[in-house]
Amino acid sequence: MEFSELIKTAKVNDVVLTSPGLKPVKGTLCITSHHLLLSSQAEGNREQSRMELWLLIRNIDAVEKSVQNLSWYQSSRTNGFLQETSRLANASGTITLKCKDLKILHLEIPGMEECLNIASSIEALSSVESVMMTYPFFYRPQSMKLENGWQLYLLEKYYQQIASDTGTWRLSSVNEDFAVCPSYPPVVMVPAAVDDAALMKSACFRQGRRFPVLSYYHKKNGTVMLRSGQPLTGPNRKRCWEDELLLGAVLEQGNRGFILDTRSAQAAKQAQVMGGGIEHRAAYPRWKRLHRPLERGRPLQESFTRLVEACLDPSNSMDRWLAKLEASKWLSHVKEALNTACLAAQCLDREEACVLVHGPEGTDTTLLVTALAQIILDPECRTLAGFQELIEREWIQAGHPFSLRCARSAYSHARLKQEAPMFLLFLDCVWQLGRQFPFSLEFSERLLLTLFEHSYASPYGTFLCNNERERKLCEVKEKTHALWPWLNRGDKYRNPLYACNPLVIWPSVEPQSILLWQGLFLRWIRPSHYLDEAWAEIQKIARNRKVYMEQTSDAPHEQMTAQANSGAETQSLET
Repeated sequence: MEFSELIKTAKVNDVVLTSPGLKPVKGTLCITSHHLLLSSQAEGNREQSRMELWLLIRNIDAVEKSVQNLSWYQSSRTNGFLQETSRLANASGTITLKCKDLKILHLEIPGMEECLNIASSIEALSSVESVMMTYPFFYRPQSMKLENGWQLYLLEKYYQQIASDTGTWRLSSVNEDFAVCPSYPPVVMVPAAVDDAALMKSACFRQGRRFPVLSYYHKKNGTVMLRSGQPLTGPNRKRCWEDELLLGAVLEQGNRGFILDTRSAQAAKQAQVMGGGIEHRAAYPRWKRLHRPLERGRPLQESFTRLVEACLDPSNSMDRWLAKLEASKWLSHVKEALNTACLAAQCLDREEACVLVHGPEGTDTTLLVTALAQIILDPECRTLAGFQELIEREWIQAGHPFSLRCARSAYSHARLKQEAPMFLLFLDCVWQLGRQFPFSLEFSERLLLTLFEHSYASPYGTFLCNNERERKLCEVKEKTHALWPWLNRGDKYRNPLYACNPLVIWPSVEPQSILLWQGLFLRWIRPSHYLDEAWAEIQKIARNRKVYMEQTSDAPHEQMTAQANSGAETQSLET
């Protein structure tokens, strides 16, 4: 397939672009294989009056047409004749582009046929399904090399450190050809006492062949968090000796563990009828099961859609707005996700017990909980590099199906398939943590917004495909650039107020503490200069703070450390 076959009209003059918060721009619209380009017309010879706007076509979620006399025009084309050419020449149409990053653009296009052709071309180009035809495979910035970035956060290095620190865990290459589990990476971390043959037996007993593997090692007390798919016990309550051996090897003599199931008890019982199930106490006597239901799939996608619709409604009164916000249930999803992550963190840190987290498949709510729990527990995951490594390890390498979940955003009119904003829910929860602990995260809100945008549409290959097996088949790491080196240029995504906090950060999950993420859901609706002014003020405060710290650098190190720890402990109370 050639991209030129999908482009009916490549260039139109005198197109007017309007968007909330932007002045109207008139210029020439061009369609390329991957971009819409609007180049404004310069007035006279003043070069500063020229402006270019680029939009990645993959970022377009929905195309809506509004054309004068559309039914008459379509009838004329169907009957094979067009009359009243003067009427056609004076006609115009408007195309509304609703983007996956929630931006809305209006294009007023002169000429009815040009308008329909442009809309048809955009719809065709934005619907290309082949991963290898997407823009990351064509993007070649001069300042970057293809191999840079893919070796930045190596899974083997992270796991090898744990293996050397503990002696009870080992790095297994049982899945190096993806034959054991198609959604796991080539290497996984498992108990040293369990051999690869037992792992393969356990894989047959778990949904998606996702046998229990290590997710996080808590250095403070040596407890671990694992993740997996649900056990396939079925209505006959089948057992797997190797799976029982694996989980038994995790616990030391006399210790206990918790199985954190992200389904309700009723949903787990229903799954058992269909071949899924739960870990029964008779088979896993030292593991206690806890159910904390988290929504996923269609209910979560519909919640996202309802929230965006509520934010866009200009006729909202206060009562109407609050009613719509509550009806969307989005903040409830945020609250429950944080609450479940806190429970996992509490089991590890305070109960000193190991934790196994799973839902049905282990690729959605499971990863949400394990990733959030690590941010709560581990100060390393709250640094810029540590947070990127966490996403690489717990979302990308762990097999979250980004291509399926992020195929559509909140505006799409297409019938839902497997779309769900699970990664966005994670980013929202991280934003809540940053708001409650403004000094404890090294990265800023701007990084979270950028990750949201790139997870849905990006020139980089980091979020492409659904798992490592697909990325290897598509040669993503050989033919596309990684996102991380670009993010790490300069201090654009750093929090200027950051001060390392070695403590566990326990967020408040009371309803009053969970707020709407206005920086994401309202950023294209309200003017942005207020946010720019606020950011400038924060940077000013950070500079003053740096000067103060330099002036007091002769203070005893112990005194400064105590002050930092004391401030860290009271952050949640201050907010």
